[in-house]
Amino acid sequence: MRKKEMIAMLLAGGQGSRLVPLTADVAKPAIDFGGKYKIIDFPLSNCTNSGIDTVGILTQYRPFLLNNHIGTGAAWNMNNAHGGAAVLPPYTTQDGGSWYKGTANAIYQNIQYIDMYTPDHVLILSGDHIYNMDYNEMLEAHKKSNADVTIAALTVTLEEAKRFGIMNVNDDNTIYEFEEKPEHPKSTLASMGIYIFKWSELRKYLILDEEDPKSEKDFGMNILPNMLNDGLKMVTHSFNGYWKDVGTINSLWEAHMDLLSDESELDIFTPGWKIYTSGEPKAAAYFGENAEVSNSMVVDGACVYGTVTNSVIFPGVVVEEGAEIVDSVLFPGVKIKKGVKIERTIVGQNTEVQSGTHAGNETIKVIAQNSIIK
Repeated sequence: MRKKEMIAMLLAGGQGSRLVPLTADVAKPAIDFGGKYKIIDFPLSNCTNSGIDTVGILTQYRPFLLNNHIGTGAAWNMNNAHGGAAVLPPYTTQDGGSWYKGTANAIYQNIQYIDMYTPDHVLILSGDHIYNMDYNEMLEAHKKSNADVTIAALTVTLEEAKRFGIMNVNDDNTIYEFEEKPEHPKSTLASMGIYIFKWSELRKYLILDEEDPKSEKDFGMNILPNMLNDGLKMVTHSFNGYWKDVGTINSLWEAHMDLLSDESELDIFTPGWKIYTSGEPKAAAYFGENAEVSNSMVVDGACVYGTVTNSVIFPGVVVEEGAEIVDSVLFPGVKIKKGVKIERTIVGQNTEVQSGTHAGNETIKVIAQNSIIK
């Protein structure tokens, strides 16, 4: 294999337990987003736009739809002979095998894959975040500082800080303390779960971590604290754009509403920063004679005869005349019958809503996929 300066490893095996019932049959990174994409399209597109042509995609939970979506990686220009996109599920050997036991163990089980490219650096990514980011800028900062580890970071609120890995840093952005989801955070500088490691160092620590029976096999809980305790140079790389972990129903709905807001920094129309995806071409969206649509995304393959306001409508959706959709997300294949009102709700794939008013409140309502609501 041709040597690479940096390859990416994309963790995409998440079950998404907080997104039930949307994840009953699909891994979290394969959930639909933004009318025509899937969540994993964002980090994959970031790789393509950053010139990273070798990505290992670590799958585990309900991988079929995700594997089918990625295919050969051609949609992201990653079907080349000297790298490309490789789907990496857990596997067995003569010594046995197991499911990925944590983020660090997932990378450990794929050391052989990484070694094929003898990279100087390895970029670790999560498959369930919505954002646009140039990883090249992060790599250049990583090399300039001669860091062993660079962690992408953004500032959150004090309340949000309890859900993140929090970093306490010196004036030169070197990290002197790392706290994983602290009850009483000392700062609000949060890890985005995006890391660049010197491969020689990461490889060594993955092996040591695997040999530790007390380890949780996790980057935030084990690898990063161990490196810091041993005096390795760890620095932060500030990110000031839009980033959202869409790991809950509320955050997934909020991210879709951000697409429709003039005040949001989430932009899928940025010239020169295309969001790539796979899928077959579909007929143009159709609007009936009495359709009323405002501030909404209605993508190819959808038919609207009723009223749609501030909503995201996916392919194959039919909104009948007399139906009203407000502040909602209708996933592919949804049918909304005449007289139905949907408000602040996510409707799962291939569901038919025949009657009633369905409205969320502070907690967004979800209607399960593949069902009929009579």
